[in-house]
Amino acid sequence: MRSIRAAAVGAVTMSIALAATACGGGSSTGGGSNDSPKTLTYWASNQGASIAIDKKVLQPELDKFKKQTGITVKLEVVPWSDLLNRILTATTSGQGPDVLNIGNTWSASLQATGAFLPWSTANFAKIGGKDRFVDSALGSTGAAGKDPAAVPLYSMAYALYYNKQIFADAGIAQPPATWAELVADGKKIEAKGKQVLGAEGANVSENIHHTFVFAKQHGADFFTADGKADFTNDGVVTAVKQYVDLMAKDKVIPVGNAEYAQNQSVSDFAKGKTAMLMWQSASANLKSQGMSDSAYGIAPIPVQSGTPGTGAQVNSMVAGINLAVFKNTDNLDGSTKFVKFMTSDAEQKILNTAYSSIPPVKAAQEDTAFNTPANSVLKNTLATSAAALPQVADESQFETAVGTAVKNLFADAAAGRAITTASVKAELEKAQQQMPAK
Repeated sequence: MRSIRAAAVGAVTMSIALAATACGGGSSTGGGSNDSPKTLTYWASNQGASIAIDKKVLQPELDKFKKQTGITVKLEVVPWSDLLNRILTATTSGQGPDVLNIGNTWSASLQATGAFLPWSTANFAKIGGKDRFVDSALGSTGAAGKDPAAVPLYSMAYALYYNKQIFADAGIAQPPATWAELVADGKKIEAKGKQVLGAEGANVSENIHHTFVFAKQHGADFFTADGKADFTNDGVVTAVKQYVDLMAKDKVIPVGNAEYAQNQSVSDFAKGKTAMLMWQSASANLKSQGMSDSAYGIAPIPVQSGTPGTGAQVNSMVAGINLAVFKNTDNLDGSTKFVKFMTSDAEQKILNTAYSSIPPVKAAQEDTAFNTPANSVLKNTLATSAAALPQVADESQFETAVGTAVKNLFADAAAGRAITTASVKAELEKAQQQMPAK
């Protein structure tokens, strides 16, 4: 296939070693093995409540694309637990798709492999121009000063979803704005026999997203200005401990959630088992599981004090999904047409409505369909109180290493082992030792 940098090889080795769900050689079609200009292989990320729901959302649109272009798109929806390892393996094996979804936080790491088509001005012109996309989404498409490694597809932000009936039964008039308020509300909710806050302790991606936000709220960063991993500074240690302490000390996250993986906390919330949920653009997911829009409210994720805003009042990472093309595709023209189709105004409205996400395409975002109360919270968060995860070459390794450290700490908390500053720092030190040497 192509040559890649040693750091990327380290990322493959480390990710496979850390993730038990690592897969083998990717798709048997697509990438270098696509022998027909009338077929494409597409790896979609699992955006809905299940893979079956994603197929139901996407297949009609892929059929529409075939009708317009004559190109058949072979779809595979890949769970988040597998996606990064599948992608990293494909960058070295040569067995991958033509087009794929990537978490926007991985953009700079995947860009560093050299495996993906750079979105130069000329390539952007083929899909209608770079200026069609909002700036916040473009900010998570690769390292600064380089052509983006991917194109924004879905924009999302975290919010606090709360069960209106459970809140009313507990005598809580409004959602918590600070963590102290959330813990205090938790005591009232538990007194009514309900669980407080859903989390997914075994979900590495969710772990890193939340601990990143806690770190920003403590004025901390995971990397130094020159790009070196700095996971054990006081601010990061305090932030990670505060998050895990929601289970270990504050008792608002159920201990059983230490073993939860993707979508399990959403399911509990949809069934009325938990009072609150921190999730990315969850409305469509909840609706697919039978929860009425009127049954829950949406508020910003709590901060340390005051209200969400700039600086230490960050309450979400800039969440989103980008669309990338493997540079070695044998169907570059068809792949470019597919990216143009998926990011067209019409498709952006359809797909982002289906997933309750925000279109990163300006014209689609301005559509009245995205002016709902839920979307107003998400759009305001993206505009005023969200921060992008580090766009550095080692970002995917960082997510895996620190997310796994938090997973281990949740397991300790669930087992009744003490969560101390020293134990948190020790886990983060182990994570830092797994990062490529600088």
